Amino acid sequence: MDFDFQWLLLGLPVAFALGWLASRIDLRQLQRDERASPRPYFKGLNLLLNEQQDKAIDAFIEAVQQDPDTTDLHFALGNLFRRRGEYERAVRVHEHLLNRGDLPRAERERAQYALAQDFLKAGLFDRAEAAYRALEDTAFRTDAWLALLTLYERSREWDKAIQMAQKLEGAGAGSFASRISHCWCELALDADARGDASAAEEALRRAREAAPQAPRPLVLAGQRLARAGRHAEAVQEWNELLGSNPASFGLVACDYAASAQAAGLAPQARERLRALYERLPSVDLLAALRQLEPQAQARREWLASQLVRQPSVSAAVHLLDETARQAQPLSADEVQALHQVVAQTAKPLQRYRCAACGFEASHYFWQCPGCQSWDSYPPRRLEDD
Repeated sequence: MDFDFQWLLLGLPVAFALGWLASRIDLRQLQRDERASPRPYFKGLNLLLNEQQDKAIDAFIEAVQQDPDTTDLHFALGNLFRRRGEYERAVRVHEHLLNRGDLPRAERERAQYALAQDFLKAGLFDRAEAAYRALEDTAFRTDAWLALLTLYERSREWDKAIQMAQKLEGAGAGSFASRISHCWCELALDADARGDASAAEEALRRAREAAPQAPRPLVLAGQRLARAGRHAEAVQEWNELLGSNPASFGLVACDYAASAQAAGLAPQARERLRALYERLPSVDLLAALRQLEPQAQARREWLASQLVRQPSVSAAVHLLDETARQAQPLSADEVQALHQVVAQTAKPLQRYRCAACGFEASHYFWQCPGCQSWDSYPPRRLEDD
């Protein structure tokens, strides 16, 4: 059968006309959609960008009333309510979304997550937990688990927090070893508070197992041994802390010195602390070393040398205390070292502070360089308050 090209010639204009008509219909529909877009929505966005939240909320409420089926408007309004602390209104907005039968699954999950955030911010932990649990098999699962972990930590439900952290690790959400270790340490403290020594020891063992490099289990283990009068064992625990996490050793430096003295290990402890102080000088190590030095004159000489090497107010106080105990006047070198410390300490107090924004400056400004306010600097230095 031969094809008649006359039909093709007749069909081309018809096809062109139909295409042109379809494009006009789409253009008119687009124009109608643009005219139908709620102007209060854009007004609300503009007010929000200008940080006028009260007026923005009014505009969004008006937009929702004009177009009650638009979910994005509801989410914007609910988030505004939550940010302002109006949690009941935020809950109502998100519950209204969840009660809609025509809401797509993705939007329903989003509304459920927003509702859980409302409950958490409002301090309704039981309702927040239930709302987050409802997101178990959704795209918000990891976010819900992270929120639940924080919730359990805030409510001191350490067993649940450990389980949630382990689930997050198993799901590849990162390492939670440190948080798990802290939870076990909290359980150890709870066990000690109720007199269950075996449970406390087991919890500390699990804490060290969860995060071998964490300092807190060693800190607590040594403190427990020291309270029990087992000072040599406490020193041994803290020696391990000294080797694995020297930056955290200042937390127990004075306790370490006391246990070392009680166990007859003061000379060895003093040598270890001096070596650490050479690398990481700190106020706590300084106090511990003073505690371990038996000779008064040696303490004074060492404090004076450290005051020159590492000026600090605490070192100055220790030196003045030793001077008062020995009832001997300060030497010229000691006076010079103390003058240097006092001058350095006084510098931050010789500033002016803006009452509007807190900007500090050594020079008095009539107009604040930070917030541009006039006459916002009180004519008194911080040292005068």
